[in-house]
Amino acid sequence: GARISYYLYTGEAAEKDSGDHKLISIAAEKSIEVSKQLFERLADTNAPQGFLCVISSSGLPKLENVVPGKRYAAFETIQDPSNLGTVLRTAEALGINGVVLSKGCCDVFSPKVVRGSMGAVFRMPVMNVGEMKEFVLSAKAGGIKCYASTPRAEQDISKTDFSGGGIMLIGNEGSGLTDEVIDACDVRVGINMLGRAESLNASAAAAILMYEMCRGG
Repeated sequence: GARISYYLYTGEAAEKDSGDHKLISIAAEKSIEVSKQLFERLADTNAPQGFLCVISSSGLPKLENVVPGKRYAAFETIQDPSNLGTVLRTAEALGINGVVLSKGCCDVFSPKVVRGSMGAVFRMPVMNVGEMKEFVLSAKAGGIKCYASTPRAEQDISKTDFSGGGIMLIGNEGSGLTDEVIDACDVRVGINMLGRAESLNASAAAAILMYEMCRGG
């Protein structure tokens, strides 16, 4: 459903993947064949596949507001594009209703996010907010329960009741959620780790948290 402003491709790629080439050509407003050498200069991967689309961000789904009864994931200053791409892909797969990003998060349309999301960036509703604490307070005022993921947890995520929906707050890769955001949330939840590792990668932790949220109720 995304609007393709224009489509660049190499002759070799068009011949190799003729079916995909035909579909994209029909959908694109403008198609341009370029040489393999020029394509390699345009692409930012070491081994590009030969197809490149410039897609308009207008018309893509946006999360306008959060509502009670649904499940959301909110990220405070997540900075690694690969993590954010993986998170969007996982959120879509698990049935999360929308993703909220605070100021300081990486650009949702950066190349690594787009590739890592495997298309989820074009389908998952996203909301960009300023200070996460203010967003949490506003959500709570609207009757939505907010859960802070933190090592200083009050309860195990696997034993938490999410039947009423809510928002799972997940923090920065290095420092986690800020204290003010944790204090603003209703409940502190954590992942019970049985091994010797002190922490999990942000996208791995987010996957577990979102899975439990969608499973629990």
